[in-house]
Amino acid sequence: MTEQRPYAALLAKGEDRRQRILTAAQRLLKRHGWRGITLGRIAREAGVSPAGLLHHFESKEALLHAAVDARDAYDEAHADMDADIIEQLEGVAERFHREPDLVGMFAVLLMENLDPDDPLHDRMFGRYRASVRTIAEGIRRGQRAGRYRADVDADVKAVEIVAFLNGIETSWLLDPSIPLTEVFKEYTGSLARQLEPAAGTP
Repeated sequence: MTEQRPYAALLAKGEDRRQRILTAAQRLLKRHGWRGITLGRIAREAGVSPAGLLHHFESKEALLHAAVDARDAYDEAHADMDADIIEQLEGVAERFHREPDLVGMFAVLLMENLDPDDPLHDRMFGRYRASVRTIAEGIRRGQRAGRYRADVDADVKAVEIVAFLNGIETSWLLDPSIPLTEVFKEYTGSLARQLEPAAGTP
């Protein structure tokens, strides 16, 4: 009689299959968007059966949310929310190179879910508003610490920064050869000069 596989090994195998499905979904979403793919295609890309995919994700919408969850978890694990805004932005270009499918997937899904009836609209809108709030608060921290000019409107500047990030993601998807590192250096340098207190300001 063969010995039964340990439960932990079965769990690990299931988690590996789930991760393969998520990775395949992220790759396909980056290329084709959620309207351009089916669960069957994701299953084939991941090397699992449709039934195997549905065991982990009961619907296409559930898989979409899980893919975005993975992207958010990655960002949270690698973000220092208390760090200086300029320093945070300087590290974003590296994220493009390190996790291109996560970056690309999010940019495509954002554009595909602009209509309030789209499945991820509320989540994407909430994520956008949270990003603006977080950046605005980072600017205000810098103002309170005297690192940034007090007369800069933090809310307006935060909208500008998020618009830059969304725009550069789209540009990079369209043309992956753009010099990301140099573009980010140019933007963060310009932003630092705009936020720098005038000479002699206490």
